[in-house]
Amino acid sequence: MANAPDPLAATPEVIGGGAAVRAESRDVQASLPSTQVSLTRVGVRGVEKVIHVRANCADDDRGTLFFAELECYVDLNPRQAGVHMSRFEEIVNEAIDDVVLSETLRAEELAARIAEQVRERQRGLRAEVRIEARYPDTVKAPVSGLRTQEIYKLHGIAVTSERGTRTLTGVEAQGMTACPCAQEELTGRARERLAAEGFSAEEMERIFRSVPVATHNQRGIGQLHLGRPEGVDVDIDARDLLHIVEQSMSSEIYELMKRTDEASVVEKAHRNPRFVEDVVREMIRRVAERYPKLREGGFVLARQENLETIHRHSVVAERSGMLAEILEELESGTHSARHVERREWLEGRA
Repeated sequence: MANAPDPLAATPEVIGGGAAVRAESRDVQASLPSTQVSLTRVGVRGVEKVIHVRANCADDDRGTLFFAELECYVDLNPRQAGVHMSRFEEIVNEAIDDVVLSETLRAEELAARIAEQVRERQRGLRAEVRIEARYPDTVKAPVSGLRTQEIYKLHGIAVTSERGTRTLTGVEAQGMTACPCAQEELTGRARERLAAEGFSAEEMERIFRSVPVATHNQRGIGQLHLGRPEGVDVDIDARDLLHIVEQSMSSEIYELMKRTDEASVVEKAHRNPRFVEDVVREMIRRVAERYPKLREGGFVLARQENLETIHRHSVVAERSGMLAEILEELESGTHSARHVERREWLEGRA
């Protein structure tokens, strides 16, 4: 079957007495726009691919196939009417295929390679690529040891411009939190009832140490992103980030459990009640301990969303900033009024 004609190729036209001449179609996208203002992002989202990615682990050189969704954007010069949108997905797909088929990379490295190719081929001032891949891992239930497959999300983000390329490594995991506020209220009510039954203060303390008090729970969704500055040799393992997110909540959760596992998870959560704010602060603390080399120029974004059970709304907490500023807060107690945002750091403006 013959290939369809390229609409951008030169096409013959017949003029006057039948003399054929060739006229080239005008590159409308490269022409001057009527309003010459640069655009922050132009591109595509929802590009679905099966990619071969190393799961950010030093002993995982072969890589694994993941289902991934990608977003690719370029900034547009004010003197260019548009990107070649009719060919944009083709360019993106070719760039992705070139990298995916050539070697096995980490998610953020893959995002960087694609961003560099997209920027060059679209002649953009800046290119941004985001990769979100569903990441399987097999874990053991806490009591039975039953093996269960859990699905996590792996994020790779890259921004490239004339300043260079910066990347973020990120993960998303779920867990469980128990509300400290309701637990404190129920503890107070329990004290009153136990006192009415003749229990002493010492006996009540022994009871509370042995039996966790009820409270309402939330399923938490935690995200953690780390940015490694140029020239700093720090290995950021996605599995480490996943463990930090899960351990920062009241308890991990498991897709498949026996009743003994369920009891263990519930009891652990109620012995470790945490607000949504506590979870974010715990993630930050663990990152600071785990990656001291990122103090100079490293970036962190921690986010927690709790799906409430006794309310119709959800609650969210977030902290972003330079790791040096956050460590200064932890060490000196001095509040940092300005929190660097993710886009600022990726663009090298912080």
